[in-house]
Amino acid sequence: MASIAGAASMSVEFRSECDDIEEAKSPSNTSVAAVAVKNGDASVYKIIHGYLKQKNNSIIRVAANVARKAASNKLSRKTSDVFDTLLQQQQSKLGNKAGPLLSGICYCIASCSMILLNKVVLSSYNFDAGISLMLYQNFICVVILLILELFRVISTEKLTWKLIKVWIPVNLIFIGMLVTGMYSLKYINVAMVTILKNMTNIITAVGEIYIFRKGQNKKVWAALFLMIVSAVCGGITDLSFHLVGYTWQILNCFLTAGYSLMLRRLMDTAKQSTKSGSLNEVSMVLLNNALSIPFALILVVIFNEWEYVYQAEVIREPMFWVVATASGLLGLAISFSSVWFLHQTGPTTYSLVGSLNKIPISIAGILLFNVPVSVENFCSID
Repeated sequence: MASIAGAASMSVEFRSECDDIEEAKSPSNTSVAAVAVKNGDASVYKIIHGYLKQKNNSIIRVAANVARKAASNKLSRKTSDVFDTLLQQQQSKLGNKAGPLLSGICYCIASCSMILLNKVVLSSYNFDAGISLMLYQNFICVVILLILELFRVISTEKLTWKLIKVWIPVNLIFIGMLVTGMYSLKYINVAMVTILKNMTNIITAVGEIYIFRKGQNKKVWAALFLMIVSAVCGGITDLSFHLVGYTWQILNCFLTAGYSLMLRRLMDTAKQSTKSGSLNEVSMVLLNNALSIPFALILVVIFNEWEYVYQAEVIREPMFWVVATASGLLGLAISFSSVWFLHQTGPTTYSLVGSLNKIPISIAGILLFNVPVSVENFCSID
């Protein structure tokens, strides 16, 4: 009986082992082996195949199970990778939608604050050195960026002569934009500055057609037309008209449009002049402000501002330096937000959104600086 039971046991074991062999040879396991080979596990497959040929049944079950589990793990990892990719794509889509909105809001807030604070420094303190103020603001921006880079909070592209040569033209326009903007604020009120800035939009839209071959739809042109009407009505009804101030502001409109167009174009071409092949927004801000300093120093000497600054009583007031330093911080904010927003959108959108701040800033300027205004002039703000 024991021999019969032993024979039966051996028979069952033999059938079980044969079943395992057939299972290992089955098409499903062949596909598993194929997966293993495809994923670079050819050596594992060769070992299993050798055991199959020699009918080494004692190890076949273990090897087949190991191969099956390995393939299953790889398939699960592939599934996980697919889900990770889909998640990243969804996050990227949300980022693409939120980026322009967030950068636009930051740009509007920084722009409003910068105009008002510059008006305080130039008019309320009777500081007659706009270029010197610009120089100090750019200096503050560069110092802050270098400190942040020193503590590894930010990373910037290494400056090379090749990159500097490419960036100088847009930097000269940037300096001209800042200087004309400051001198226009000295002669005309904040409300009129923001209204006249509407002229920048039409110049930018036309420039975008010729430079980027990008047209605008009818709704955009209708909005631009209404902004021009607003600027004309504001100029006609301005009770504090000043020819010199208007001249500075018109120049500022052309330079601002040129800056946004040239900067957007340079964002795509300047990368070729870097060692890494990329150029982030922080590097662009550092380039703009750092390259502006030597040119600003030359202008200070040409216009003899250094002598005025040396003799001015206002520079001995601590509060003046607090306000001037705050304007430098805002200068950094507007530099970064404008580059960020322009990178997210385009020159015309950048210019149009910049015009959205005219209503709150015009009203704030009228209230803070006691500007005389007529009903017609006030209506032109809208």
